Amino acid sequence: MSLLDLRIQFLNTEHLSALLDLDRACFNGLWTMEGYKRELESPNSHFLGLFAPFSSTELLGMGCFWSILEEAHITILAVHPQYHHQGLGQALLYSLLQIACDRNLERATLEVRASNQVAISLYQKFGFKTAGRRRGYYRDNSEDALVLWLSGLQEPQFLSTLKDLHATVCDRLAKSSWSLVISDQPLGEKS
Repeated sequence: MSLLDLRIQFLNTEHLSALLDLDRACFNGLWTMEGYKRELESPNSHFLGLFAPFSSTELLGMGCFWSILEEAHITILAVHPQYHHQGLGQALLYSLLQIACDRNLERATLEVRASNQVAISLYQKFGFKTAGRRRGYYRDNSEDALVLWLSGLQEPQFLSTLKDLHATVCDRLAKSSWSLVISDQPLGEKS
C-alpha cells in the first residue's frame, strides 16, 4: 500500500484565501479575513496548515495557538469535513503540542463546545482535562464552552508521552493511507 504525504507547515498571509475556504467548510464563516490576517501577523500566534499531497494550495486542516507567558492557548483546530476520521486532527494537535514544548511552554488550554464530543475525545486522548465551563460562550447559539487544560508540558513524563503520541498519530494516519511530512522549515521556527 502506497501512502500519500501530508505536509504540515507554518501559514502566512499568502494562505488567507485557503484559510477562508476551510473556515467556510468547517464553520460556515466563523472568522473573517481580517481575523485570520491578525492571527497570521501576530508574533504570539503559531498557525499551522495541513496540506494535501496532490495540491500545494489545498488546505485540509489548520491549527493555531497563542503563546501567552508560559501557556499555549489553542485558538482553532479544524479539519475539512471530507477528511474527518482519518487522524488529521490528531496530527495537527500533536504538531501544536510539539511546538509548544519546543518553545518551553508549560501548559496548554482551549475552549471547546460542550456538545462537541468528537473534539473532546481527541483532546482527552492527548491528556487534556476539563478545568471549567464558560456559560453561553458561543455567540451563534449561546452554547457553553468547556475549558480544557493540559499541564506539565516540560515534564519528562509528558515529553515521553509526546513521543508515544507521535507513533500513535503516524500509525493512525497510515491506516487511512497518509504519511506525515514536516515541511522543510522546522516546526519550532516561525518565518
